[in-house]
Amino acid sequence: MHARKLKVAILGSGNIGTDLLVKAHRSDWLEPTLFVGRNLASPGMAKAVALGVPISDRSIQAIVDAPDCCDLVFDATSAHDARQHWKLLEPLGKVVIDMTPADVGELCVPAVNLGDAVQHQNVNMVTCGGQASVPIAHAIGQTQKNVEYIEVVSQIASRSAGPATRANLDEYLDTTERALVRFSGARAGKAILILNPADPCVDMQTTVFAKVAEPNMAGLRAAIDEIVGRIQSYVPGYKLVVDPMYENGRIVVMVRVQGLGDYLPTFAGNLDIINCAAIAAAEEFAQARAMPRAGVA
Repeated sequence: MHARKLKVAILGSGNIGTDLLVKAHRSDWLEPTLFVGRNLASPGMAKAVALGVPISDRSIQAIVDAPDCCDLVFDATSAHDARQHWKLLEPLGKVVIDMTPADVGELCVPAVNLGDAVQHQNVNMVTCGGQASVPIAHAIGQTQKNVEYIEVVSQIASRSAGPATRANLDEYLDTTERALVRFSGARAGKAILILNPADPCVDMQTTVFAKVAEPNMAGLRAAIDEIVGRIQSYVPGYKLVVDPMYENGRIVVMVRVQGLGDYLPTFAGNLDIINCAAIAAAEEFAQARAMPRAGVA
């Protein structure tokens, strides 16, 4: 093991957790030391065994009973469970990267606030739609005066939305809207999610609308180009498909996300973008620990 690698546990053995496992296993900064779920016969558990990563079907109790197993926990369960898990993990001093819209930790969108977010012990990765749209919303907020309203519409393949995603839809919308308003400075915001059952499956596509009276399109285009490049450094499949334009009193920007195809199909860009963002956050924690600075708050 690289001396500076951070020991990470993954809580949740579904699609998101298993894809995180593959990405963490490949990382130069992270070492998966425990993969936790509830069913030892699940495909995710089989993948962990194939990679030589210890597994457990004892859920959060596996970490509570062996706290030295990890320094950081990815919580890829549900919003309800993540809130309960934090009550147990906080006293243990574990850094938590929350993959659910639990609204507990500091909101983190790496292209926008990675350095600030990792000063906190619990980091929330917002939502897949938030990871795709918040950087665009932030660029709009940085370049436009008096953003009256901002709206994001994300379309994802129905097959890429698992049981936890469907169970958390209300929290998904609330957390995405909160992040949009916070990072854009808009007076109000709205998030819409469309589950598209088309066959073949569609790629994730996200459109951001912003109501602005006096647009600064030259400034916005430069800011969009800069932040898209930043996102592509950790999400290679992120692509601007409609350049910023202004019509009917609103700015419109559209992006598409294709996944890396590590464990999930490439059409599941919605899952890939939040996982890539989470790995970027975890690696930032690892590098901070390897090169000491002010600790997390």
